Amino acid sequence: MKMFRFLKSTSRTVHEEEEQHEQEHKTTESTNQGGASTSLTVWRKSLLISCNGFTVIGSNGDLVYRVDNYSGRPEEITLMDAPGKPVLTILRRRKTLRLVDSWRVYEGEAGDGEDCRRASKSSEEKPVWSIRKHIKNILNPINPKPKPNAIAYVCRGGEDKSAYVVEGSYAERSCKVWNESRRVVVAEIKRKEASKGGVSFGLEVFLLVVHPGFDPGFAMALVLVLDQMFA
Repeated sequence: MKMFRFLKSTSRTVHEEEEQHEQEHKTTESTNQGGASTSLTVWRKSLLISCNGFTVIGSNGDLVYRVDNYSGRPEEITLMDAPGKPVLTILRRRKTLRLVDSWRVYEGEAGDGEDCRRASKSSEEKPVWSIRKHIKNILNPINPKPKPNAIAYVCRGGEDKSAYVVEGSYAERSCKVWNESRRVVVAEIKRKEASKGGVSFGLEVFLLVVHPGFDPGFAMALVLVLDQMFA
């Protein structure tokens, strides 16, 4: 696909420029964590014509992650690596007694399919992460001291206390994921702009910057949940 080839080439160029810029202007958060950040180009489109999904390209222009969602399974999203092996599964829980929907993240493949029904039954009790949307002006037991720009809270497993908070605006592709205990930025969602040629990518193509020590796969899972929350 022409767009995919174009994104591969621009991701290399933009990454090189970002790397130079990062060396000159290191942020406090990156300095505290040490090492270099990982920059991923996220395209809000599946490479398969019959699917909705995402295509994630690394700084070297290679495919890193992919999401291929067939219609009829909106409650379940599987994040796969380039060859198609499941990395994480995201299950959406529709609100019943709760005020808002919640999302649970599991390792590998977990869902209601025939091959993974047993895994789903056991993993339902032990999600790796749970994510909830922030509701303004309502007492939030997950984070009793909500941040002014908070849009989502991330808890470990089945815990109620948030480990990470997402701030900013996904609609504008401008978000930061904060580690609650350390108060450092671990990942960022940014607009992608090509400095050469005046190319504008709009909202369908953007950057996911992952700082050292944070899992890029989980950072991408957060993008998928935010997309369901605010798309």
